Amino acid sequence: MPRVFVQGSPVDSYPRPAPEAGRGSVRRVTEVGEEVLHRPCRDVTEFGPDLAALIDDMFLTMYVADGAGLAANQVGVDLRLFVYDCPDDDGVRHVGHIVNPVLDPLAPAGRRLLDEGEGCLSVPGAVMDVPRPDRAVVRGLDKDGNALVIEGTGYFARCLAHETDHVNGQVYLDRLSRRDRKEALRQVADRRDEVFARRAAKTAALSG
Repeated sequence: MPRVFVQGSPVDSYPRPAPEAGRGSVRRVTEVGEEVLHRPCRDVTEFGPDLAALIDDMFLTMYVADGAGLAANQVGVDLRLFVYDCPDDDGVRHVGHIVNPVLDPLAPAGRRLLDEGEGCLSVPGAVMDVPRPDRAVVRGLDKDGNALVIEGTGYFARCLAHETDHVNGQVYLDRLSRRDRKEALRQVADRRDEVFARRAAKTAALSG
């Protein structure tokens, strides 16, 4: 079994962090409550250097924030796009981006829900159990407009579903009960400063 998949295709190896990050600049991560996170994003219709540069920035920002995935509206850009560098439950690494993602519906008979811990860079410091299917298939395009299908299981399936939620204007708090949402926001209040200090230190180290 290959140990790395890039854009859904197996490769012998891939640098860590991904080379896209070396071309990028760090952007501010939006936080829950900001309007751009709570409305569906616009389809990407223009493919070219600006889109490629955005993807590079998103990769670097994701790494600085210690994330496994990042959607464009998490850097304040109202476009259907996300990047990821995420392991599955077998330790296989998945790296890439997907434009205009759509999550395939799964038949209930073939679907197994996993109720496991989930965090979000836009909900800094909080981790809550969220039920997600153990398998996900996302269809979309790459930065050049070519058709793309990405499949994931386990933790990577959770990542694909989570990031697709983002471009649809949903954060994972929307999937929680009122009590659990309140607990998540309490965790944010307790840990936000620590999370942002860590991100600031990483950003400073890059520029130093």
